[in-house]
Amino acid sequence: MAGGLLLGGAIAALLTTALPAQSSSPVFDDPPPDKIVIDVATVNGSGCPAGTAAVAVSPDNTAFTVTYSNYLAQVGGNSDPTAFRRNCQLNLIVHVPQGFTYAVASADYRGFLSLQPGATSTQKASYYFQGSSNTASRTHPFNGPYNDDWQATDSTDWAQLVWSPCGVLRNFNINTELRVAAGSSSPGKVSFMTMDSTDGDISTVYHLAWKQCPAK
Repeated sequence: MAGGLLLGGAIAALLTTALPAQSSSPVFDDPPPDKIVIDVATVNGSGCPAGTAAVAVSPDNTAFTVTYSNYLAQVGGNSDPTAFRRNCQLNLIVHVPQGFTYAVASADYRGFLSLQPGATSTQKASYYFQGSSNTASRTHPFNGPYNDDWQATDSTDWAQLVWSPCGVLRNFNINTELRVAAGSSSPGKVSFMTMDSTDGDISTVYHLAWKQCPAK
């Protein structure tokens, strides 16, 4: 069995999934007790200008949260022609306890969405380790009219998890994107999408799955 603990705002959920019986690497209900250390190598993108993104590890070291303060895509009205798409590329160095490896099993995104009738939007995220050809991508579409909070969850089956290489420190990349299209809506009406919370920040929580590396 394996688990990842989500801690973000008022949300708290324990994720558990069974591994195939033939797996040779034990997977644990609880993460290793040692502390996770996450260093931010680079943060680049139109959705996360310098100083507007931060990464924090949860108090029990089972998950990490990325917080933004200026991540907004919009079209219509007097919007900048390039504002319809915003993205953020996070390059993280994740230090995990010796003898363990990890994968991102699930991620929660939330925000506010205002779409005029005929407008559409998408939220997309891609996950991959530096030097690896394995990339996990998820896309969530939305259609107008829409004027409410939104939430999307990326979940990955165990067989498709992209694991960090054992014994090798590889930078972990998360590339997120918000995109809004006017479609058949009135050009004078603004549609927008943001990842938002009640305090004005964008909190994205990534759930970690753990397993022990094979003995050498």
